[in-house]
Amino acid sequence: MKRTSVVFQSPFHIEVAADAVPEPRPGELLVQAGLSAVSAGTELLVYRGQVPADMPLDAKLPALTGAPRFPLRYGYAAAGGVTAVGPLVDPAWRGRRVFCFHPHASHLVATPAELIPIPDDVETRDAVFLATMETAVTLMMDGHPVIGERVVVFGQGVVGLLATALLSRYPLKSLFGVDPFPRRRAAARAAGAHAVFDTADPGVLKGRLEEESGGTMADLVFELSGNPQTLDAAIATAGFASRIIIGSWYGTKPTSVSLGGKFHRSRIRLISSQVSTLPHELLARWTTARRLATAWDMIRCVKPSRFITHEFPVEKAAEAYALLDQRPSETAQVVLTYAG
Repeated sequence: MKRTSVVFQSPFHIEVAADAVPEPRPGELLVQAGLSAVSAGTELLVYRGQVPADMPLDAKLPALTGAPRFPLRYGYAAAGGVTAVGPLVDPAWRGRRVFCFHPHASHLVATPAELIPIPDDVETRDAVFLATMETAVTLMMDGHPVIGERVVVFGQGVVGLLATALLSRYPLKSLFGVDPFPRRRAAARAAGAHAVFDTADPGVLKGRLEEESGGTMADLVFELSGNPQTLDAAIATAGFASRIIIGSWYGTKPTSVSLGGKFHRSRIRLISSQVSTLPHELLARWTTARRLATAWDMIRCVKPSRFITHEFPVEKAAEAYALLDQRPSETAQVVLTYAG
């Protein structure tokens, strides 16, 4: 048996490597992946070579602490089962379904501390969304939605869809989504958005907000599109003293934001949201373990596997990334699958 893994050889160049399945060392376990989720945000930055060279891929995850230099392995959402345990590991781990923040590969070795058991009542196809659901939960923590607010979510990729699904559980006055692709707009409506608008016609959204708010516009805006130009649209949508939560990572994409007009006198707050840390104001009561438990609860509620649009065997990983890069309008969640 061979281990297959995805290797980013250079910008826009994916290869699938095959080598021997590793043996778990003392204190380690061997996991056979069933599937892994491809991030259409961060992973496309890696695929296109748009990650800043002076920062680690992820300083918080042991498997991703290296610098973004090609060739490299990346990915952070694998779900599968423990097939072997090394010395000094409780044998009860064998056979357990687990989630791991690990690059795309059919087999991986990890310590028990690096693995997250999948609850018995959560399907593996839903569990593979754990990383993105935790991101969506963090967005809610940073946004603090308030009863009766008018909320707009720019970008209805997977993170945007999950954020919309969570926001639909709040008693909001209105929840609007914005996306250029019809397929994602339909998914956002199914996720609970009251209305979803095309980015090509921003005047329709503005008119709807002005009508509903009497001209005061949105109270809370999420920018999750991955497109730096969307920041100007978010500012145009936001009302006086409102909040804009920026969950997008732009990488090395140039960002030019118009701050000389409405923004200057608006007292709008631009708030960065990122899942690797907890909001400072919550640290007295919240831990990463509590947030993770909340993410599992939200996975049970949302059933995010409905957002999977494409499944590729890992051997066709290059096709998966080319699809996301060249034809994003056809996709929501793309996953890689591994033969048992």
